[in-house]
Amino acid sequence: MTRFLGLRGNSLNIAAILGVLMPGILSIGYNASSLGGVLTQKNFEAQFPEIDIANAENRSQASKVQGTVVAAYTIGGFLGTLSCIWLGDRFGRRRTIMAGSIVQVIGSTFMAAAWSLTHLIASRIILGLGTGVLLATIPLWQSEISPAEKRGAHVGMKGVFSGFGCALALFLDFGMSFTHGSAAWRLPFGFVVLLSLAVLAFIILLPESPRWLIREGRMSEASEVLAALEDTCVDDPSVEAKIKDVQMSLELSGKRSLGRIFHMGAQRTFHRAILAGMVMLFLQLTGSTVITFYTTAIFEKNLALGNSTSTVLAAVYQLVGPIGGTVCVLKIEGFGRRVLLLGSAIGNAVCLALVAGLGTQTENPLAMRGAVFFIFLFHFSYIIGFGAIPYLYATEIAPLHLRTTINSFSISISWAISILITNVTPLAFNAMGQTYFVIFAGFNAAMVPIIYYMFPETAGRSLEEMDRIFSLSRGMLDVVHVARLLPHGQSRDLSLGKDLVSDLKRPELQLREVHSA
Repeated sequence: MTRFLGLRGNSLNIAAILGVLMPGILSIGYNASSLGGVLTQKNFEAQFPEIDIANAENRSQASKVQGTVVAAYTIGGFLGTLSCIWLGDRFGRRRTIMAGSIVQVIGSTFMAAAWSLTHLIASRIILGLGTGVLLATIPLWQSEISPAEKRGAHVGMKGVFSGFGCALALFLDFGMSFTHGSAAWRLPFGFVVLLSLAVLAFIILLPESPRWLIREGRMSEASEVLAALEDTCVDDPSVEAKIKDVQMSLELSGKRSLGRIFHMGAQRTFHRAILAGMVMLFLQLTGSTVITFYTTAIFEKNLALGNSTSTVLAAVYQLVGPIGGTVCVLKIEGFGRRVLLLGSAIGNAVCLALVAGLGTQTENPLAMRGAVFFIFLFHFSYIIGFGAIPYLYATEIAPLHLRTTINSFSISISWAISILITNVTPLAFNAMGQTYFVIFAGFNAAMVPIIYYMFPETAGRSLEEMDRIFSLSRGMLDVVHVARLLPHGQSRDLSLGKDLVSDLKRPELQLREVHSA
């Protein structure tokens, strides 16, 4: 039987994007928005009156219960992501993705069959478990099989597919809202089974990460996969050179264990773990989670728009994602990760500040239209920088021997903050209204100097080159300078001996004082 569907080179990468990345990320985006589109449906509120805030005698209590239901999914995501610290390295990327798909099928099936609040919460935790595994593993797998010059664009497709997934959920929610009975929300909850099965069907046929195979000592398989990905023969010098690069990186990295991420070492592992965690923290502090989970409710309850209008606007809002995601894919290698992150943070801050100001004038139709416009513009700004880059960046800066651990740990931070935000948001809106967005405008503004001074550029770098950049760095604030000076293609001869010492002494790599960086 022909391996990898008989595909090689770019065709094989396209198959990976369309067969695994696309349905996998579609399902993740879908899951994030599917509940938000039914929270205000009459059939859903009749089944679960405990979360009907509008008609509740105790609105504060109903807000807490609604926050718990929404947050149950993020709790599952947090646990699923943490499990990848063990699963991802032990079983490899492919089998971990298979496991996540199966758990997601189980969770969505139970959710579609929910009859009580307890059942709904439990099923959302299970769904989140599967989603957490997929979110932690699919971008990592895609980054490890993509060539350096296309890695950003390939993983950047996450922003495109995630937006389509969110929009698909909300349009399906809207269409089903015209039907009678519980099918109006049960069918949308169960739809994600199809996407999960598509991931399961294709990942079986596609290659394992060559870097994971090399780390496990399975050199013949790694050579075969690399040859297929580069569309060359197994004994080609480029295949051998790539294997040597990975082996040298592993030798320099040392042992692998969870505790190792808290040690600095020659490769500045703790420094890299901090950056990975920070970029995932920033992802949540943009404010996108607030709008994604409560899109329809924000338009209907906070901006005083009608139910049908709010549902349609919520679905159209998510279609902005693919537009911003496409811009990211086209510019991520040319502009680099840093420029897009910086531009996104600035745009987010401005948009949310205006939403907060305009959204308080509910009696002014022009102000309401302005608030809606800037919510849409915020989503475009967010997707360009934070829609996909954090998931890519966390894998790019992590050393190979701890890539799964750091990636999973950093994404778990994102889930943990998401749990907090989804629980607090109904209460915050109830108490503060639209001024709640001022907090997130401030967070976005604070990100700008941190990203500028602390986040090195990774565009066009092999994953092994990043090891060299951090090895040559002396502190948290000079790694950006090192990345600017080190020529591309400097991934070989990584060692702790004379080569590294001489590199530090080269005039063109002498670091400036921190205050002049």
